Amino acid sequence: MSSSGRVPALEVRDVYKYFGSVIALSGVSMRVYPGEVMCLLGDNGAGKSTLIKTLAGVHQPSQGDYLVDGQRVTFNSPRDALNRGIATVYQDLAMIPLMSVTRNFFMGSEPVTGRGLFRRFDVRRAREITRAELLKMGIDIRDPDQPVGTLSGGERQSVAIARAVYFGAKVLILDEPTSALGVTQSGTVLRYIARARARGIAVIFITHNPHHAYPIGDRFTILKRGKTLGTFTKAELPREEMIRMMSGGEELERLEHELREYSDDSGLQTLADAIREEEKFDHL
Repeated sequence: MSSSGRVPALEVRDVYKYFGSVIALSGVSMRVYPGEVMCLLGDNGAGKSTLIKTLAGVHQPSQGDYLVDGQRVTFNSPRDALNRGIATVYQDLAMIPLMSVTRNFFMGSEPVTGRGLFRRFDVRRAREITRAELLKMGIDIRDPDQPVGTLSGGERQSVAIARAVYFGAKVLILDEPTSALGVTQSGTVLRYIARARARGIAVIFITHNPHHAYPIGDRFTILKRGKTLGTFTKAELPREEMIRMMSGGEELERLEHELREYSDDSGLQTLADAIREEEKFDHL
């Protein structure tokens, strides 16, 4: 619990995850509060995927505590996590491109009408709910019956977010939602994340792009090689320092030093000679 007395919507304390002799997570701690965007940042291989699956109920922590609304929990499946309001939107979005927006919105939880043998999918109600819920998130869909594959990447992400919110998400975990999007579509997704936060939902935004995280994030947890380097606010962590922590300042300095060796003519000549030698072997 923070000094303000608020209870985190989701918290992990000193979590470890082992796969045989491999330590995927080592003492990871983080928390997110209702109405807050927590950005979990890390380069490829930092352990983000393992942590996401642990939060989503795919994996169980090998050690450490997992708390929801201040209570320790153990999830044996993603369904257990979803029942507690922990919704995860993965990069593939779990959508079927050829099916309509409405069918994707309700996939697996379709409203029905009629009884017994006459029970059927209530298409009319589903369309109305889909359009209304998307409008609440600021999404004015052209036609709920259009295939979801005709939407832009940003629009599909937004539909997935609206779907999670409608089905009762208290914590929304977003796995790299802007990784394959351009600047405009990324901005669209960030606006919908802001709307989810305004509705009191705790959002965990996982990304390796600090330029996407910084505008929307309230707090930032840096993950590197399975360990958390700390949690910071914008006042505590300038963007440049965030980038340095994520990538490893010493590694960047070492790379810069190596590249500087090739910045003069002699260095370029050495590089050209090395390339020619490789080409000789290619022709043998």
